[in-house]
Amino acid sequence: MGDWLEAYASIMELDIWNATTCKRAEWDDASKRWTVEVEREGQTIALKPAQLVLATGMAGVPNRPVFEGQDRFRGIARHSSEHQDGAPYADKTCVVIGANNSAHDIAADLWEHGASVTMIQRSPTLVVKSEALERYGRPLYSEAAVAAGIDADRADLIAASIPYRILPQLAKPLVARIKQEDALFYERLGATGFMLTFGEDETGIGLMYPRRGAGYYIDVGASDLIIEGHIAVKSGVQISHFTEDAVVMADGTTLPADLIIYATGYGPMNDWAAQLISPEVAEKIGPCWGLGSDTAKDPGPWEGELRNMWKPTKQEALWFQGGNLQQARHFSLYTALQIKARMEGMPISVYGAD
Repeated sequence: MGDWLEAYASIMELDIWNATTCKRAEWDDASKRWTVEVEREGQTIALKPAQLVLATGMAGVPNRPVFEGQDRFRGIARHSSEHQDGAPYADKTCVVIGANNSAHDIAADLWEHGASVTMIQRSPTLVVKSEALERYGRPLYSEAAVAAGIDADRADLIAASIPYRILPQLAKPLVARIKQEDALFYERLGATGFMLTFGEDETGIGLMYPRRGAGYYIDVGASDLIIEGHIAVKSGVQISHFTEDAVVMADGTTLPADLIIYATGYGPMNDWAAQLISPEVAEKIGPCWGLGSDTAKDPGPWEGELRNMWKPTKQEALWFQGGNLQQARHFSLYTALQIKARMEGMPISVYGAD
């Protein structure tokens, strides 16, 4: 991957440093410059950029839960971000804590390599089949759209032009249609004890993604493994404690485990600002992502756009870039234009700035 990136960067005349770790960053208000310390090829290098973009995706630092007895567990326990391959766990007993995308993908990987897997689902999950998303969720990104003259750039612009305020009224009929067409699938999945949701206002993944960026699984096969009994599910019960070789649930159920995967998600992007810059800067910036919809894990007030994404933040010369491929591709252009304007000394007026 590194060689491929370097070759691509050379062709595009981009400066890319692979295998480089950012250690810390600090803003100097007098010089209007950042000091960014990176570690590369065994050396610590201090960079002095005028602008700093944290383009680490929409997620922050891994959420690592704390349970009673964790220190007594003698097997392997790790966050989903550290999982690489299910092959070493053939014939092992595995417990996956979580029930969203990572949990399903890892559970399927472990099962495919011969492990016995139980998924602990502590709250309902939105599940949508990938085929349903192809039918209704991505019509702009299809062969039919290309045939109609809608290329990726035009599709990105159309997708970005729809105000978030009106998305619920557009999403609800599509969710109702998906529920009807895939009713048997949802009935069979629910019969296993798996807890389902379509969003508290029945707006599906289209709103859950910008509101909280979590809580869903795009089904590419793991749901069938649950339906067929290959992946067991323990749902609706909280974890009581760990023992040396098991997870014990609040109802007394004991789940033996050689491996425990914490598929418990990530914090917001400003976690990285707290780690790399300072907790004070992270607090000044405020939450990254979410609309202020006053729904689960997206408290108000209403923002109307994704918080602190692709726009000036309350920390001068600090930007956040993340999201899916469409968002990264489209909104990076606006981020770049805003930075360019500042580098050229153009007068800047930011709407809604304090």
